Amino acid sequence: MKHHLDFEKPIAELQRKLEELKQHPENHSLGISWEEEIRLLERKIEDARRHIFSNLTPWQRVQLARHPKRPYTQDYLRLAFTGFEELHGDRMYGDDRAFVGGFAQIGDRKVVVIGTQKGRDTKENILRNFGSAHPEGYRKALRLMRLADKFGLPIVTLIDTAGAYPGVGSEERHIGEAIAVNLREMMLFNVPIIAVVIGEGGSGGALGIGVGDRVLILENAYYSVISPEGCSAILWKNRSAAPDAAAALRITATDLRQLGLVDDIVSEPVGGAHNDPAATAASLKDAVLRHLNEVSAQPVEERLRNRYRKFRSFGHVLEPSAQAA
Repeated sequence: MKHHLDFEKPIAELQRKLEELKQHPENHSLGISWEEEIRLLERKIEDARRHIFSNLTPWQRVQLARHPKRPYTQDYLRLAFTGFEELHGDRMYGDDRAFVGGFAQIGDRKVVVIGTQKGRDTKENILRNFGSAHPEGYRKALRLMRLADKFGLPIVTLIDTAGAYPGVGSEERHIGEAIAVNLREMMLFNVPIIAVVIGEGGSGGALGIGVGDRVLILENAYYSVISPEGCSAILWKNRSAAPDAAAALRITATDLRQLGLVDDIVSEPVGGAHNDPAATAASLKDAVLRHLNEVSAQPVEERLRNRYRKFRSFGHVLEPSAQAA
């Protein structure tokens, strides 16, 4: 079953007409050949898609980042990586299935890859906890990153979570401490780290595997300290103001690149990653390999200095002086 967002409905309507025409060629009535009418409709679909997706609002990009057909970590493991061997458990509490991680190869580079994983249906979403990890998930990720550092393997992280799980069990098992330790340890690993936001990049849940020498983001993904709905509820006292919050938060890939919070934007096919997962995976693979090769060429001491300076530079706000006002 196809899923269309509200702003995709004009495209969906044209696609419906095209399918009807292909199934019932006797119904065409434009005074032109059936083949020419097909080509005309296909051009209209492409024109509509280009127009709509070249003028997306921040809120529409948030909707695309949450699209139920959007590729998830396991899709990229299949399309962009090879030889993936999954490892389980944090060796302290359990195995959090919201995180997937293990040894893999991307291009000619052997790596450890870790990513948050959502589900495609209710059963899988319950298994994956909707991509929101518990403390043991972050400790599992840390265990795998320590293995990578021990064996000199670069680390690639794929981020797609609305945030860490905020329930009582998470607090009892110290979710804040688990994320904080990851931030500290990721800053100190000698091996190169490439972090990629592939969908939702929500709050500390995303940042818990988001410290890297290079932080990349897919064109229609977002990275934010709070969801637009959460921000809307706090500032406007109404979740319906989420589109305004999305614009004010400046959470889109273009905004984040301008602010210096991400290093590169990975392009998506027209229509979004779900429109052509294989092409998106190819773009992600090329970007990861390019940045990985650049970072790997740096001496370890320089790489660690650059990583530290990168994150220490975030959050500087320049207020207008009283005299200027």
